[in-house]
Amino acid sequence: MKIFNTILFTIFILNFSNAQVRKNVFFEQNALVNKFHTIDELENLKKGELIKLYADRVREITTVIPYLALTNEAGVTLSDIGIKEDSDHLKSLDKHHTSTIDAISSTTDLISEFIPYADTEKIVWAILYFEEVIKKTRIGANGNF
Repeated sequence: MKIFNTILFTIFILNFSNAQVRKNVFFEQNALVNKFHTIDELENLKKGELIKLYADRVREITTVIPYLALTNEAGVTLSDIGIKEDSDHLKSLDKHHTSTIDAISSTTDLISEFIPYADTEKIVWAILYFEEVIKKTRIGANGNF
């Protein structure tokens, strides 16, 4: 099971690495969670499925939060918000993409190693909490906090 989870998370990281193909984009749509859940839905899932959802939500938060003062929308480029797309800015963004991928990989490894020991109820609670953070992030500064 541990090897299966490691392989699954490795494939996930490789897919995420490909998500950052456009160098001038802060983050792409495929870095975001597609579905939110109710407590009833989560309680009907197996622990392995919950751990994947947990990791997906941590990935989105890790990806989006650094850019929150600039944008909360996927696909936004530097020029979209008035930042010159010169080599220094592109290098800086590319360096951040690389470090984010490394951080997510490390975090995903940690999650696959330790979160299986957590109580299922606490994993469900954490997923619901992360989803609320993501929803608030997507609402943005002009939203209704």
